[in-house]
Amino acid sequence: MIDRSTIDRIIDAADIVEVIQDFVLLKKRGANYLGLCPFHNEKTPSFTVSPSKGIFKCFGCGKAGNSVNFIMEHERLSYPEALRFLAAKYHIDVVEREMTPEEGARQNERESMMVLSQFASKNFQENLFQTEEGVAIGLSYFKERGFRQDTLKKFEVGYCMDKWDAFTQTAINAGYDKMYLIKTGLSIENENNMLFDRFRGRVIFPIHSLSGQILGFGGRVLKKDAKTAKYLNSPESEIYHKSRILYGIYHARRAIGQFEKCYLVEGYTDVMSLHEAGVENVVASSGTSLTREQVRLIKRFTPNITILYDGDEAGIKASMRGIDIVLEEGLNIKIVLLPEGEDPDSYSKKISNEDFIAFLGNNEVDFIKFKTNLLLKDSGDDPLEKANVIKEIVKSITVIPDTIPRTIYIKECSLLLDIPEEILYNEVNRLRRQKVFQDRNKYPDSKFLPVSPPEIKTRDVTQKGDLPSEKEIIRLLLKYGTVEYQRILNKEEGSEEIISVADHIVSEIVSDELDFENANFKQIFDEFKFAHEQGNIIEDLFFVKHGDPEISKISADLLSDSEPLSKIWSSKQTYVETEETKLLHIVDDVILKFKADKINSKIKELLEELKAAVAAGDEEKVLFLQRKDHELKQVKKIISKKMGNRILL
Repeated sequence: MIDRSTIDRIIDAADIVEVIQDFVLLKKRGANYLGLCPFHNEKTPSFTVSPSKGIFKCFGCGKAGNSVNFIMEHERLSYPEALRFLAAKYHIDVVEREMTPEEGARQNERESMMVLSQFASKNFQENLFQTEEGVAIGLSYFKERGFRQDTLKKFEVGYCMDKWDAFTQTAINAGYDKMYLIKTGLSIENENNMLFDRFRGRVIFPIHSLSGQILGFGGRVLKKDAKTAKYLNSPESEIYHKSRILYGIYHARRAIGQFEKCYLVEGYTDVMSLHEAGVENVVASSGTSLTREQVRLIKRFTPNITILYDGDEAGIKASMRGIDIVLEEGLNIKIVLLPEGEDPDSYSKKISNEDFIAFLGNNEVDFIKFKTNLLLKDSGDDPLEKANVIKEIVKSITVIPDTIPRTIYIKECSLLLDIPEEILYNEVNRLRRQKVFQDRNKYPDSKFLPVSPPEIKTRDVTQKGDLPSEKEIIRLLLKYGTVEYQRILNKEEGSEEIISVADHIVSEIVSDELDFENANFKQIFDEFKFAHEQGNIIEDLFFVKHGDPEISKISADLLSDSEPLSKIWSSKQTYVETEETKLLHIVDDVILKFKADKINSKIKELLEELKAAVAAGDEEKVLFLQRKDHELKQVKKIISKKMGNRILL
């Protein structure tokens, strides 16, 4: 386990903007930063990062927290794993105490698979550069393809020895569990329970996550007469989902944000070659059909995608569905068609870097022109074929979610195909009214089949442990705890005592011997209570940096402002009522509501006891409970009167 002082160093060092910018394109908006939320699909940015508070908050899905919480959520890591992740980023030595056997037994499966994948990658790299077989076969292959050594090291490519179980035995001898070798897909178990290497005799391309962790591998066979697939990928696992990751995204993410564009290619070597040509904002779908999750991954960094196609028309038509997915997700798409017989790898090597970059810029066309030209080639003068082409293009326009781009494309389609705009509008509107289309947009991950929506279970916010007044008390403590509530003058001593909001709230709750039902709220309140008793002040961001990740997440959520005051109003010479201007009234009101809620809870408990006492025939207890009930209701009336005769349920 990581010791407390190390945790504090990590949290203090982690710049929330710097951490999140590795995964989300952020743009400065006033004192904060804004971007598209990585935790849910959205068109309008609602994901806010506050550098002054060290927190993030999405006002769309509600997720919030500090830099550690973000890494936990985004990378699906445990609290210690997220701390180690940030420690590595900021070069902080992690001091840990020895784990108990029970803690060791609970080692996260995902972490074990990640560690094994990292070990495998290192082993494959050593094979490529430091073994006779690797240099003669693997490194020779890359040199023949014209790759520089710095590129090979940048992408951490490697080689798996052409032996039955060379890597498997190396991993087992190093202490790695057979179970994780199978689960990562690095080893395959046959019917005789024998293990052998999945990637034997192949050059290896590690597949990185956004944060640079190795999730899986792609392997290319080098034997010309091999009776096996040319390319082989890691199987789906706890850590590797091929539909959710793009090859090269780790190396491309900053360049994509910088150039506001992402080039999309097909293969591993295409990505590497474009890097050598000076184009680093490039990713690959790794030979799989483009998926919605992959498009959304690009969308975090830019709304602009340019797809590079080689001259193979059959291949282009087969991948056309990817264009519609990009359009449906609201991105702008352009196409670059490479010369016949060329692919991004070969063509980038055939001409100079300057000429290649110029070629990309000069040959970009929007998808309407590209798709029209491609499909019309086969239609000739056949009117029915031309009608089918028009229908295909209209289907693509139909999926565009925003009205303005859709309208512009309809106009362009009308000019290109010499079709009246009204006819195209009518067809688009007809398609958008169809139930299949509506289901496709309502449930975009259903592969466009009409399905029943998943049942959503709502949670009763008034259940035990979730009283709204408890949450509001904690919010006021976190946000305004150090603000002055009252100033008491002592004329005899010639001094004055400043009572803070936290002092006032704690005194009011403690004097009535009230407590919190929600365990997290209770922990926060108890720490304020302890500070009050010691005469100490809790600093503004104490709970945001708390060692308990649940406490830091709650604190970040409660400290997040929903919307800042409009600059128009704040700059006018007029009075605008804000929470700060009526804070003292709000504090008193919330304390009273908190007390009323506690009385209501107590009354409900008394009623249950009263029912039991009546059933048992215990008259003395019945009378006692009735008196208590009457007393509580009288107190409740007093509170109601103080709150303006509000009805307290």
